Amino acid sequence: MSYTTQRYPIPQTTLRTRIEVKRSRFIATATYTPDIEQSNNFIACVKEEYADANHNCWARVFGAPGSTEHAGMSDDGEPQGAAGKPMLTALLYADIGDTTVVVSRYFGGIKLGKGGMARAYTDALLQVLERMPLEEKISYTELHMYVEYPLFNMVERILPAYEARIDSCDFGVGINLHLQVPIEQRAELIRHLTELSAGAIRITAAQQDMDT
Repeated sequence: MSYTTQRYPIPQTTLRTRIEVKRSRFIATATYTPDIEQSNNFIACVKEEYADANHNCWARVFGAPGSTEHAGMSDDGEPQGAAGKPMLTALLYADIGDTTVVVSRYFGGIKLGKGGMARAYTDALLQVLERMPLEEKISYTELHMYVEYPLFNMVERILPAYEARIDSCDFGVGINLHLQVPIEQRAELIRHLTELSAGAIRITAAQQDMDT
């Protein structure tokens, strides 16, 4: 599935699952991490929690699903390519963004081989992502709107269709509204309100977009 950079699925919570492969335990922990700092902090916390694990391998992606910008991985001492790379490949195809997954391994005494390890780490990552509840990340922009009183009810009725929300209202000679609008809805909302009001509604956009 194709996603825009303004709207895509992300983890709703932090989740942990476990699998066992030939007596080795693989504990996968995943969470929402919108930037490298939060991802690094999350990895450090899991490593501290499972400091006695043989390995704490990880993979992470930032931005919309499939984006490789700033994506990263670590084998954490496993043979090169046996953990981090297959985990990252699976994560890039998992239709989820802004996510870090750490898989902690406790060796069970039976060697898996490089191929077996790659499958086990991948399966651990996929299981936690399959069970992860998701929510939609939407990038918003701020709009400022001046509305005459007779037009206010019309504006209130239209806003939900564009997923716009009113942050605040200042009542004076007219009404000054401060709105949050999904970026991809902004142009169509402005066009719609401008046409319906014959240009009577004055709309200005803020300089900086906001993510939520």
